[in-house]
Formats: sequence, C-alpha cells, structure tokens
Amino acid sequence: MEKTVIEKIFAAHSQDEVAPGRVIWLEIDVRSARDFAGANVVKRFREAYPRAKVADPKKTFFTFDCNAPANTIAYAQNQQICRLFAREQGIRVYDVNSGIGSHVLIEEGLAIPGATVVGTDSHMNILGAVGA
Repeated sequence: MEKTVIEKIFAAHSQDEVAPGRVIWLEIDVRSARDFAGANVVKRFREAYPRAKVADPKKTFFTFDCNAPANTIAYAQNQQICRLFAREQGIRVYDVNSGIGSHVLIEEGLAIPGATVVGTDSHMNILGAVGA
C-alpha cells in the first residue's frame, strides 16, 4: 500500500520502520518554545538533565509572541529565564517584535517542506501549510 505524506516524512527522519500504530524515534529538524511556555521547558530540562547541553542548539529556538513586550513582571521574568538559558546554550531567540512564532519559523526558512517541527505553540499545525 502507498504511504501517506506523513509516513514518508517520518520515514525520512527515522531509522525505525514506519507504519500506522507503531511508535518510532524521529530526528526533529526544528524545536521551538514560545515565551508563554518556554520558562517551563527550561525548568523541566534543568530538572531532568542538570548541567546538560541542549543537543544541536542550532535546531532550537525561542519565540516571544504571547506577551511581547511583557505586560506583567511574571511574564518579564519568564522571558528573562528563556533569554539567559538561550545565551548559555547558544540558542537563538526571536525576541519582542519578531512576529508570531509559528509564522517566524516559516518566514525564516526554518519550517520547510518535509521538515519535522515540534513546539509549544498550539498553532504549530499551521506549518503543515508548507509541508512541515
């Protein structure tokens, strides 16, 4: 039977056999966290992997678009947590006034046809419009 486009993309990003219902390991091309959830991602990463470096920081991004600029002290602190972690790990931050995070990934050529992308933005499914 012919494979779906998703199965083809997954097969190109995995050494596992791709079939409906199977759990597989994927190589992820782009990882993105926005200002709303980014601080929690940093916290969980540090809890799970103290002193660890992010694998391939060139594939990892923060986008600030929920509250940009921050409208509360709590949001400002969360954004600062992301900025400091990004600086420490060599991660790019699309900061205040960069645009909507999921759109930035398209505009910057990060989400491209056939790419695997994960993120904390509930609108990441828009990346399917470019085949990512």
